[in-house]
Amino acid sequence: MIPEDAAALVSRAASTSFAEYLGRDHPGLLPSNRSTGTLAPVHGTAAGLAPHATTIVSMTFSGGVLMAGDRRATMGNIIASRHIEKVFPGDLFSVLGIAGSAGIGLDLTRLFQVELEHYEKIEGTRMSLDGKANRLASMVRQNLPMALQGLAVVPLLAGFDTERREGRLFSFDVTGGRYEEQEHHSVGSGSVFARGALKKLWKPNLDEARAIQVAVESLYDAADDDSATGGPDVVRQLWPVIYTVNSAGARRVAERELEAAALGIIERRSVAGREA
Repeated sequence: MIPEDAAALVSRAASTSFAEYLGRDHPGLLPSNRSTGTLAPVHGTAAGLAPHATTIVSMTFSGGVLMAGDRRATMGNIIASRHIEKVFPGDLFSVLGIAGSAGIGLDLTRLFQVELEHYEKIEGTRMSLDGKANRLASMVRQNLPMALQGLAVVPLLAGFDTERREGRLFSFDVTGGRYEEQEHHSVGSGSVFARGALKKLWKPNLDEARAIQVAVESLYDAADDDSATGGPDVVRQLWPVIYTVNSAGARRVAERELEAAALGIIERRSVAGREA
């Protein structure tokens, strides 16, 4: 018979939530608890002290879902990075995009990845897509004190639902509110312009190749009107980061595909400009 103290220890270790374990036994390791003390109100000025990531777009297509992000991070009026990546695989059947405070967002992403892996090891099965969305909402809610200082993270989650056999996507707010979106969605400073492009370009039952072109063009439109969003950089050979997810799992779109899509858009618009 296992002693009571040992049984309690096993029960604690077997929790399906890695974030819950950290919050209970090592709270200082959570992204929302990295501060060494209580932050005083700064009326939003903290937002200009750390790199911010923008812009993320996501859409469904025939047989799956896609997520794309530009490569620029800003710090106030300065371009902090032209190479940042904002879209990551959560597990085999999900992808996560981050907009907002880049450092906290990257920590949140890594924690979410470990959370899904930990659950799979404990339970012997993958978490459902709804379960992933709920776990991510809880993590975002834990960051609310930092969000009130101007260091908010607003993620976007997309994945292939293996039970419903379709792609689905979820948006969140800084309080941890979770919302299932239909067809397409965008977050970040350039989201208004990207969403306008998606409304015109997205069609039901897009194939994967056409969905990739639509994603690149929507980010191109966002970069055209939002200085915090980086467009395709031909000189530096920098293209968006795009993942597709279908019944075969998540796939990062190859650089050569993104280059062809971006150059095609530039060429078409150049021709249209000369003919105008």
